[in-house]
Amino acid sequence: MSDVTRIAELIARIAKIEPPAPDADIYRAGLESTDALELLLELEDMFSVAIPDDRFITARTSDDIAAMIGGIGGA
Repeated sequence: MSDVTRIAELIARIAKIEPPAPDADIYRAGLESTDALELLLELEDMFSVAIPDDRFITARTSDDIAAMIGGIGGA
């Protein structure tokens, strides 16, 4: 399973929505801002990385999140 797919499935579970397309804005797809902290913490655990807040808030799609994590040494 690709990282993008894993991320989309995590978003879906947290937001209780269908997994968003890789290039879909996760907030427009249904992730609430109140769910963002849970998503951040679970991503850090899933990929064993520390994600800086300023980078996390600019990642708006599953593709963006996967690229960000790859750029900080995760996966």
